[in-house]
Amino acid sequence: MIAASGLRWILSLAFALFTVHETWRTVVPGTGNAERVGHALHAAMGVFMIAMVWPWGMDLPAVPQTVLFGVGALWFVAAAAFRAGAHSRVRALRLALPHVVMMGAMAWMVAVMDASGSMSGHGVAGAADDMPGMDMSGGSGLAAMTLTGTGPRVTAALLAAVLAVIGLAWLTRTLDQARERDLPEGGAGAANGSMAGALSSGCHAAMALGMAVMFVLLV
Repeated sequence: MIAASGLRWILSLAFALFTVHETWRTVVPGTGNAERVGHALHAAMGVFMIAMVWPWGMDLPAVPQTVLFGVGALWFVAAAAFRAGAHSRVRALRLALPHVVMMGAMAWMVAVMDASGSMSGHGVAGAADDMPGMDMSGGSGLAAMTLTGTGPRVTAALLAAVLAVIGLAWLTRTLDQARERDLPEGGAGAANGSMAGALSSGCHAAMALGMAVMFVLLV
């Protein structure tokens, strides 16, 4: 949970942008069934990330979230293997890896914050006593809780670094696709495709970088 109201709103807006985009991709005509499942999983992740930023998110049950995102990570692995298409399966799995990491990181974050079941019906005050491995003092002034213990803190730091790299890679792709949109030789169809690709990459970049910030605040 974020203590600083400004950062709370910034992260909420970043996650909301991602959620709206993925919800739209879920319902837009022409999307394949397997892609709809992936977009729906991303939309759910965005909703729960918004909840995690706010105090009321502490009251949401953690087990269904952990199961959902754990299964989601496995889904992206399985779907990539069967949807390779023109790509080799190895390349398809590599392209799916960022989505697998984001789903797995989300599942881990929920699980580690659920120590002693403190997310299942307890407020912040009760969580302070019921959450071993968590420091509710929020020493940085930005977060209301931080992890204690070397293992969880190292894991959170590694996930933050990986998510930051993923987010920057998507941000670079966004800028490249936006430049392609301005090239005259591609035609209107190519420009529209590049714009749609840039929007998708930009939303994913916002989500990954926002998650990286959340993990940094846990350390």
